[in-house]
Amino acid sequence: MFGYEFFVDPSRCIGCQACVKACEECETHRGVSMINFDYLDRSNSIASAAFVCFHCDDPTCAEVCPADAIKIGEDGVVQSALKPRCIACSNCVLACPFGIPKLVPEYDQMMKCDMCYDRTSAGKRPMCATVCPSQALAYVRPEEIARTRRENPVNDFRFGQQLVRTKVFMMAPAGLDEIAIDVVDYMWEGVSHEA
Repeated sequence: MFGYEFFVDPSRCIGCQACVKACEECETHRGVSMINFDYLDRSNSIASAAFVCFHCDDPTCAEVCPADAIKIGEDGVVQSALKPRCIACSNCVLACPFGIPKLVPEYDQMMKCDMCYDRTSAGKRPMCATVCPSQALAYVRPEEIARTRRENPVNDFRFGQQLVRTKVFMMAPAGLDEIAIDVVDYMWEGVSHEA
């Protein structure tokens, strides 16, 4: 679908998990959902978020694959590991800064969101984006996002000193040009610093 982009807006997620069920129906996933769904602060809130692969411009998962099993399409979609090549080493699972790839034991293969390549390559929207009632996962034209949302679509993520640019956009507060994530910011959370 030329001119369409994928947008993720965690603030709109209502926790229905329709995306999880729809993803299981994607033909290339063989009944396994590639949606990363989680509760943000389970002990204090019911807030949840659903994420797809962000399809990095320079994917770490592909860089660390010793079998050269992870390929990137001409359209920038990072594919699941090729079954004949994948050795199920989990390097990609450990290396992804977003925590997206999954090692699926029954297939001995790394699988991840491929943006429903069987559908998008045929001019259809990804399964998750077709069923999300709140548009927390949206596959639309950028003009529609600009017209209907206050938030700013961002595809630059900073992990410490590393900048990661992605194909998928995250909705962020207006005025924010990148999303900074540094594990050091969360290391001492909840720990008393008293001697």
